[in-house]
Amino acid sequence: MAEANISIGPATSDDVEWCAEVMAASEPWITLRRNLPGCRAALVRPGTELFVARDAGAPVGFVLVAPYGFAASPYIASIAVAPECRNRGVGSAMLQFIERRFADRGHLFLLASSFNDRAQKIYGRHGYERVGELRDYIVTGASEIILHKRLA
Repeated sequence: MAEANISIGPATSDDVEWCAEVMAASEPWITLRRNLPGCRAALVRPGTELFVARDAGAPVGFVLVAPYGFAASPYIASIAVAPECRNRGVGSAMLQFIERRFADRGHLFLLASSFNDRAQKIYGRHGYERVGELRDYIVTGASEIILHKRLA
C-alpha cells in the first residue's frame, strides 16, 4: 500500500466502532488503560473531528483532532493505524492531511507517551519538537510528552 493510494476524509457513524476497536487493541491505549467503551467515548467527544484513512475503500487508520484543543491550537488527540497496515505510510499520510487542513492555524500539538518510543521517533521525523512533559499524568511512572510543530 503506497501513501498515494490512501484517501482520508471525515468518519461516518459506521466508522466509530472500527476506530474504537483498533484503538483499544493498540499501544499506547492498552498501557493507558483505555478500554473499548472509553475509546468509543473519546472518539465522539464534543469538539473533536474524526477522520478515517482508507485504502480501496477499506479503513486502515484514523486520526482524532480537537481543532481548539491545546492553547486554542489544533491538537491531535489520537492517531492509529490498523496493525496489518503499519509501516506503509498510512500514519504519515494522516499527519500530512491534518497539517494541511490546519496550516492556516500556524501550530499543531500532540502528546506521546514516554513509553511509546516508536511514536516519538515518527513524530520527530515529521518535524515535531518536544516542548514539555506531563509527569505521572495518566499512568504513574510514565509521562505524556508534549510535542509541537509550527505549520507553514
